[in-house]
Amino acid sequence: MANALSHTGVNTQEAARQLEGFSDEWLMQAYIEGNEACFAVLAQRYERELYSYLRRLLVDPGLAEDVFQNTFLQVHLKRRLYEVGRPFRPWLYTIATHQAIDLLRRNQRHQRPSLDTEHERSQHNTAGTLMDLVADDTPDPVVHAEHNERRTLIRGAVDSLTEHLRTVIVLSYYQGLKYKEIADLLDIPVGTVKSRLHAAIRRLGEKWTELGLTKDD
Repeated sequence: MANALSHTGVNTQEAARQLEGFSDEWLMQAYIEGNEACFAVLAQRYERELYSYLRRLLVDPGLAEDVFQNTFLQVHLKRRLYEVGRPFRPWLYTIATHQAIDLLRRNQRHQRPSLDTEHERSQHNTAGTLMDLVADDTPDPVVHAEHNERRTLIRGAVDSLTEHLRTVIVLSYYQGLKYKEIADLLDIPVGTVKSRLHAAIRRLGEKWTELGLTKDD
């Protein structure tokens, strides 16, 4: 299976085109078995999505690019540890998240002081509307133009969070992971995930109020 294209004499680009319709899991298995074109297809398939995720998590575009590259280096190095048939996307994101968190811990200039504070329930409710916007990634250019300034302000609010709060927000609202999945990914208890997410939403609710934004803005 994996060597079906590698022995046909077709060039790498042609091989990649022929492989585009295959699943991530098939490509990963084929790569393990020796079809190097599969690696390029996987990297290209996740280039935008994974970089966007890392950009949100790390804030710095240069760091996001570094971690993206290192993530696929780790995919190559750890390919023999991949369980054939295992969903590839969660495995990839686990590697990427660990790489990002390790980098943040090593690079102290990216640590931020804690901004956790207590707020009233009404502020929690306004945070909910903020999170609706945080999670909104509509590709519509007209809608994007109309909300560009607001989204910039919201992005700034997310970026202002401490690393551990920003991480759970990105994993939960941008990536749509469940509490248990986030807990497994970060190697922390589910209760800690919930408390961090709650604290992050409180902080974003505060920023929502500070910015003077309303749901209909």
